[in-house]
Amino acid sequence: MRQINPQHIKRLVQLINNSPFFLLMNNYICEMREGYCRMEINMENKHLNPFGGIHGGVYAAALDSVAYWAVYCSLAEDTGLITLDISANMVSTASCGKLIAEGELIKVGRSVCIANATIKDENGKLLACGTSKMLVTSSMQTINQAIVAQGNDSLPPKFL
Repeated sequence: MRQINPQHIKRLVQLINNSPFFLLMNNYICEMREGYCRMEINMENKHLNPFGGIHGGVYAAALDSVAYWAVYCSLAEDTGLITLDISANMVSTASCGKLIAEGELIKVGRSVCIANATIKDENGKLLACGTSKMLVTSSMQTINQAIVAQGNDSLPPKFL
């Protein structure tokens, strides 16, 4: 079985965590491995809707992110991934603190992958959950190609 290169993941996570969207949303990936991704969101006033609760778009973006990166380690190095759709179920709200989003791989197919995602507060209370379907793109831009196109150095090899 292939073994993921820890240096690849370390560098990728650094790039993701310093991307404009993640900086804007105050998100950061804490862990990424085969079939799993964990992200934390430090809530601020900018995350809130006019009624004082977290905006549903924050939930949707977090669910999409952790589902996507939960699938990444299971794909071949020369493939890309595009979210086809995501179902987002908001079951409770929060107005402050840290949120923990987790994505878990359900299935990797030749053309479609599926992952589940959840968001909980610091006390483990479920706030949102969802499922994402993603298209495997073997003939389109890979993550590494996208990183290089943005002016960054190439990632280390994905697998040892």
